Amino acid sequence: MKTDIKNDMGIDMGIAMLLSYLKRQGKAMLLLALFALVFALVFSLYHLETEAVFYAALLCSCLGLFAFGIGFWRYVRRHRQLMEVLERLSLGIDGLPQPCDQVEADYQTILQQLYARGLHDRSQADNQRRDMEDYYTLWAHQIKTPLAAMRLLLSEGGGQNNNLLLAELFKTEQYVEMVLQYIRLRSESSDILLQTCSLDEMIKGCLRKYARLFVLKDLEFSFRETGLNVLTDQKWLSFAIEQVFSNSLKYTPSGRISIYAEDSCLFIEDTGIGIRTEDLPRVCEKGYTGAGGRTDKNSTGIGLFLCKSILTKLGHSFTIESEVGRGTRVKIGLQREITTYE
Repeated sequence: MKTDIKNDMGIDMGIAMLLSYLKRQGKAMLLLALFALVFALVFSLYHLETEAVFYAALLCSCLGLFAFGIGFWRYVRRHRQLMEVLERLSLGIDGLPQPCDQVEADYQTILQQLYARGLHDRSQADNQRRDMEDYYTLWAHQIKTPLAAMRLLLSEGGGQNNNLLLAELFKTEQYVEMVLQYIRLRSESSDILLQTCSLDEMIKGCLRKYARLFVLKDLEFSFRETGLNVLTDQKWLSFAIEQVFSNSLKYTPSGRISIYAEDSCLFIEDTGIGIRTEDLPRVCEKGYTGAGGRTDKNSTGIGLFLCKSILTKLGHSFTIESEVGRGTRVKIGLQREITTYE
């Protein structure tokens, strides 16, 4: 079956090449046909023998077919040489066939100049990107020091104001962490380390981080232990879960947030303001905030984008169901990676 398919593809390619060559040589063939017509007309005017005319035409046709075959063979060979260059284009454009005339030489010169300019521009862009990543990485690490000092000073005091300040400080730390994760996600190098992790321990760690915000917003939360192990990267998956928690807290003014697992999927459900139906397909796009984001001026449109990107990179699915005024349910599918405790 595969051989037949390959043969059919080869025949189709051969026919396409032949038609392309005929189109390329169309003017020359038309000119030759006109010459043959002129000769036939002249021979008929001089009343030459038909047999002599026929043999002359047959000889010319044989020579023409031979020349046509040679030209078509060279055309196919040149096409294959160019396809070989295309396959190794990422390594360079060396190996271009010798130009047949000055016009082809000019085209190759233009191509080489454009390729060299593209390499130069890409090198500059890579250098600028690395400089930007280095700067923001350094900034994120440096800002963690005064944030830690502020947290230490605030924790030594007491009172409601201190709790509010600690909550705002925690949000600042989360935004800094988001910057770092965004840079790491966009980097060509990957620090993903897959290993079997306890899903419950990851969720509990995330809940401990956000416990103060739950208390300040007077929200209830329900967590049913899943009893599941996950083959994943603990740091990346925890960050994705934290982003979902952050969104749930931000857009749930009152009510409840629930965390549970069903059919090898993790669900995080809230009773918040919900997401409009027309916004659902785009909430994971970078920078898209939707109606809820326009209400909250601090929304960046990055959190769910990072969630989707990270979970896709880990091989987990990510879907959102929501209804305005009723709440939102986030589903993280872990079917391929989850096993139960023994």
